[in-house]
Amino acid sequence: MLDRHHPQANRTDTAQMQRVRGRAHVVMGAGGLKDLHQSGSAKAMMPKVHSHVPEVVFLNTSGGLTAGDRLDYRLEVEAGGQLIGTTQTAERAYASVAQGANAEVSVALVAGAGATLEWLPQETILFERSRLSRRTKAEIAGDARFLFVESLVLGRAAMGEVIESLHLTDRRDIRRAGRLEFMEPLEIDAGLLATRDHPATLNGARAIATVGLFDQGAEGMADLVKQITQEGVTAGVSGWNGKLVIRAMAADGYPLRRYVAQVLKKIRQAELPRVWQV
Repeated sequence: MLDRHHPQANRTDTAQMQRVRGRAHVVMGAGGLKDLHQSGSAKAMMPKVHSHVPEVVFLNTSGGLTAGDRLDYRLEVEAGGQLIGTTQTAERAYASVAQGANAEVSVALVAGAGATLEWLPQETILFERSRLSRRTKAEIAGDARFLFVESLVLGRAAMGEVIESLHLTDRRDIRRAGRLEFMEPLEIDAGLLATRDHPATLNGARAIATVGLFDQGAEGMADLVKQITQEGVTAGVSGWNGKLVIRAMAADGYPLRRYVAQVLKKIRQAELPRVWQV
């Protein structure tokens, strides 16, 4: 029996192939875990950590995403609590065999009054002819601290992969005390890839990342982060009104990952979750 990500599996009618469905929801109170739900291919693990801050590691046991798959993650930390969310490995979006169909990922993040929430997933790797629609929504209290990172890699440079056709829609919405603080819509398709070398698009980059810190005085870290450099990585840093946003790009995923790791360590003043290997 063929694995559904085997190249020959692409010849099979998508209606005859099993679709992935997964939900993993975690609620953490100031005193510990309050609720955990997991179903389908989405799992939420809580490894033992040396830090006093608990970690939730999400895992998609299907091994990747193709057309028609749906994942739903939710991470909530209640008033006064602290929580780190990450993923067990890089997520992979594989070729879609259904014309116009997308894999869909929904991420809901909630931080209560005085809480600290960090959403630190590992990168998403997009393969040729993949189709992915992802929506991330964060609702944070007025005095909550929220840190996130999102990284995308367009094919694996070490495998000689050149991506010519895919479709990605990726949107992040962050609301503080009900007010929209940050909105970032991103769309990548064959048209943009055809102009990937233009400075107004990807400027030749294969890997891109956004890091955001939303916290009182976050803009004060901008000068410190600007001092971080990594060979092969171009980055821009902005800080204003309790927000710090870093955007970076590179010709390969590895130098970008090293840069992002340095940035996160500087912002957090702590090591990354153990599942990150840099």
